[in-house]
Order: sequence, then structure tokens, then C-alpha cells
Amino acid sequence: MWKGILLVLIGACSFGILSTIVKLGYQQGFTLGELCSVQAGFGMLALWVLHFLSGRKTSGLNNRDVRTSFILGSSTGLVSITYYQSVKYIPASIGIVLLMQFTWMSMLAEWVIYKKKPTAVQWIAVVFILTGTLLAGGVFNSSNMQLDWRGIGFGLLAAAFYTIFIVVSSRVGQSLSPVLKSAWIVTGAFIIITVLFPPAYLINGRFTQPPLWAWGMPLALFGTVLPPFLFSKGMPQTGVALGAILSAAELPVAMISATILLHESVSPLQIAGVIIILGAIVMANLMKPKAAPAHA
Repeated sequence: MWKGILLVLIGACSFGILSTIVKLGYQQGFTLGELCSVQAGFGMLALWVLHFLSGRKTSGLNNRDVRTSFILGSSTGLVSITYYQSVKYIPASIGIVLLMQFTWMSMLAEWVIYKKKPTAVQWIAVVFILTGTLLAGGVFNSSNMQLDWRGIGFGLLAAAFYTIFIVVSSRVGQSLSPVLKSAWIVTGAFIIITVLFPPAYLINGRFTQPPLWAWGMPLALFGTVLPPFLFSKGMPQTGVALGAILSAAELPVAMISATILLHESVSPLQIAGVIIILGAIVMANLMKPKAAPAHA
């Protein structure tokens, strides 16, 4: 149990520092397309290497789970594009709050698509999450912080794409190992990113000077390789409910890293908003109704 808790926490913390790394990359003059492309490229290579080192059999595109995972990769590619575009216009500490809206979006999506009606506790959690979002977003700050609507729009769009990934991913790729499934997903993400942002950096010299590859490695490690691997190892030991609570650690980690490395100011009201969001996530997962026992 404790090993699983540690693995999930590390995975969540890895996700949490992504927006800060992207912001720092922007400050070095790199573009959205360059950062998204090198992250997906390095991540794809790393995952395929891990898969082949494991010695497991590779399933081809004739496998239904492979095809679905490959297509699903387009949603993760769009998450990266919209999320990183969001933090270009707004603070990283706000961007992660917008991305976390997938917590209630996924609940509504399951209701609409799979007819899984939310419980009263989940509805209450949604109210708390939205309230916490307003506080964390600085809406009630006395300083009247102005947020770029483009950043808000891209942030919510990223949450919507992430919702698609979360809802669909949990129901596909069951016949694949976690590493192989992730490899096919990231391959699909790399292709959609390459179509939208052709990797001109491979021929114009920006890959090596300035060293774009040096940013691709941490982005791939913390955003593409470590989280799915650690979650796949840790979640079975912690259980889904505890795992979901632990994965919410990416929210405070993102805000702390943005404060320390980007010198973004965070008000007491914003901190209160984050605490409310985390509390709502904990409540929604701890108070899930237990399945009724099977009768002989």
C-alpha cells in the first residue's frame, strides 16, 4: 500500500511541474509547436524502448485495442497543445486549476454517454470544485487580477480533451500492457502534433542550438513517461478512490513550482480555493457508494 501511495504521488507531482517547465521554455524563446513536438517525440521513443526491453509481444494495428489506443492519442496530443497554449496567456498556477475541471466534466460525460448518473455527493463535490475554481482563479482578489480570455478558453478546452481521454481510456486497451498501451497512445499524439506543427526544428538547427532537446527530455520524462508508468504500477495497490485523491497532488505542486520558479504571486484566497478543490475531490472519492454484494 505505502509503495503504491509513493508511486502515485510521484506520478502526480511529475504532472504538476509540467506547466512551469513549459513557461520556462517560452521564456527561452521556444514555441508551442516545438515544445509539444519534442515532448511527444522523446516520450514516444522512450516508451517504445521500454516496451521492447520488457520482451513482451507487440500487437499490430489489426488489434482493436491498439487501433483505439492509437486514435485516443489524438486527444492527449490536443490536451498538450491547448494546455500549453493556455499557460502562454495566463499564469501556470491558474492553468492547472482550469485543467482540473476534468474532475466534474468526466462525471457529466459518463452520465451522458454511459448513463452513469452522479450521486448526491458528487453533485455537492461539483459545487465545491466550481466555488474553489473561482477563488483559485483570483476572481475575488482585491487586486482585480485580469486574466486573458484566450488562456481561460484554451484551459477549459484542455480539460474537455482530457475528459475524453479519461472516460475512453478506462474502457479500452485492456488487452495491452500499460507500457504498450501508453506507447501507442503517445504515438498517436505525436502524429497529430506533427500534422499540426511540422517539426521544422529538425532542419533549421533549433533542435541543437539553442538546445531544444534539453527541454524535450524533462517534458517527456515528467509528462509522458513517468506518470502513466507510475500510475499503472501504483493504482492497483492503492485502489481507484485513494489513487484519484493522491493524483490530485498535481494541483498544489503546480502552484508551488510556479511560485518558486516563475515567481507567480498566489493570494490567500487562491490558496483557499485550491484547498476547497482538493477537499471536494477527497469527498467525492471517499464517499463513493460501495457495490452491492453478489447473491448466490
